[in-house]
Amino acid sequence: MSDYKKTILFDEHEVLGAKMVPFAGFMMPLQYDGILKEHNYVRNSSGIFDVSHMGEFFIYGKNAKKFIQMVTTNDVENIVPGKAQYSAFCNPEGGIIDDLIIYHLGDQYMLVVNAANIEKNYSWLQKNLIEGVTLENKSEKYSLLALQGPKSSESLLKIFPKISTLSYYETLLPDENQVIIARTGYSGEKGYEIYVPNDLAREIWRRILDLSDHIHPVGLGCRDSLRLEMGYCLYGNELDEKTSPIESGLGWITKLSTNFIGSEKLIDRKPKKNLVSLISEEKAIPRSGYEVFDKQKNHIGFVTSGGMSPMLKKGIALASVKKENSVKNEFYIKIRDKYFLFNKTKLPFYKEGTYLDD
Repeated sequence: MSDYKKTILFDEHEVLGAKMVPFAGFMMPLQYDGILKEHNYVRNSSGIFDVSHMGEFFIYGKNAKKFIQMVTTNDVENIVPGKAQYSAFCNPEGGIIDDLIIYHLGDQYMLVVNAANIEKNYSWLQKNLIEGVTLENKSEKYSLLALQGPKSSESLLKIFPKISTLSYYETLLPDENQVIIARTGYSGEKGYEIYVPNDLAREIWRRILDLSDHIHPVGLGCRDSLRLEMGYCLYGNELDEKTSPIESGLGWITKLSTNFIGSEKLIDRKPKKNLVSLISEEKAIPRSGYEVFDKQKNHIGFVTSGGMSPMLKKGIALASVKKENSVKNEFYIKIRDKYFLFNKTKLPFYKEGTYLDD
């Protein structure tokens, strides 16, 4: 265990009886009461995650916007202070270095990146830094709490009343304690991500848990099942440096006209594969890495993420398949030497999420 980092809240998790597991170089809570129970807490009431392993980069200076436009795939011109944007970094060949969220905080931007890619991302940004830009890695100075669920706002308002002004993908500017609260999340439910300086993390974690019996500590296990039901991509599964944003279903955040790093290659790079969303009426639980076949049992791809949907009680999967096969409606996934029928469906798999609710 000594080889892994610990978040500021590690001791809090142990007191609460969390099962701790290694993840992205940290010891993180996988579950407290069981993944299925915690999944239902978030879907029906609210759950609080410690996701302090995520990385936070701050960018400011007269050329900050120009720099971010150059290194991210989306159009940063579309966000004003108090707004957030989902985006990605691409390498010069058009492969995905990481996906991220950009927060416009007025006089600076905060880029939130995946834990496993912090050092890689920071080195890449430094390599491409331009004059008039300051880049700071504050990942080890901030903790991140995510309160997610349809009842999250009614509780959190008691501590942070200003969140009543936030719509989806909006953020409050840093307060006097440098706390940043955004209406973002990875669950598909109404929720908030709370970026907290480390010295305040324990206090705010405890205050939130004390707000209501409807708030439960939840772990990374249900974070994964929740994001899969929404069809959200995960770096290392759907996203990697050999796969383009187009091939990952992220064409909607890929604005080639902004001339970001990798855009020229993407203009000429014809997709060889596409991401499809699959669901089965059979008793089948697909897993990452399982092979995907067409009706004639020709191998055409593999499952990138899969499992049993706790809400739909059906097997669901995201799968990367050959582009020419992605227009089909019927696919077969091989599970223990047996072929199970899966049909293509529209995302999200779970359509009752409250993330867009007022």
